[in-house]
Amino acid sequence: MEFVVSIIAIALMLIGAFGVILLKKPLDKVIMFSIMDAGFLLVVVLFRYLDVAMFVALSDPLCTLIFIMAIVKIKEIRQRKVRSGELHD
Repeated sequence: MEFVVSIIAIALMLIGAFGVILLKKPLDKVIMFSIMDAGFLLVVVLFRYLDVAMFVALSDPLCTLIFIMAIVKIKEIRQRKVRSGELHD
């Protein structure tokens, strides 16, 4: 049973890592990062570091929220610069 869960965890981490590298849209990258994080959490639990797993489980949603807020803020700044003529796209 542990072997199957470890294969799933490795697959989640690989899918998430390749998704972060290959996808272009920032929100897609955040989703892939969350998938990679789920695989990492499974690996930590498999090695029975439950205190670390609890910290990872509590900090992951906060990190994702910070990433999303940063993406929204960067998009607002870019739109403002395009409107004012500072950015030439």
